[in-house]
Amino acid sequence: MTDRISVRGLRARGRHGVLPAERELGQEFVVDVTLFLDTAPAAAGDDLAKTVDYGQLAQDLVKVVEGEPVDLIETLAQRLADVCLSREPVLSAEVSVHKPAAPIPLPFDDVVVTITRSRS
Repeated sequence: MTDRISVRGLRARGRHGVLPAERELGQEFVVDVTLFLDTAPAAAGDDLAKTVDYGQLAQDLVKVVEGEPVDLIETLAQRLADVCLSREPVLSAEVSVHKPAAPIPLPFDDVVVTITRSRS
């Protein structure tokens, strides 16, 4: 059995994209992550050390979004997944990166890349 911990709608400003204006001006990105793990040991002992501190995780994810720019949000999603998988006892993670202000010259609601990654 695998349990889930999710953080949804985490917002941060980044300078990701292939266009010069995206790098210069930056824009808001929205991140959703779902971590798959066994929370029973943490619940049994009421012990934060046996689960994921989602407050610290959120801070670390924002640092990645605000950090070194990349061309593709696929690359950004992979970097965020790596942060999630660095936590014990996470077995796998689903990461969605939303780019609601993507430079598309047509009406649209959102652009989202979602990846799922597991420990090797």
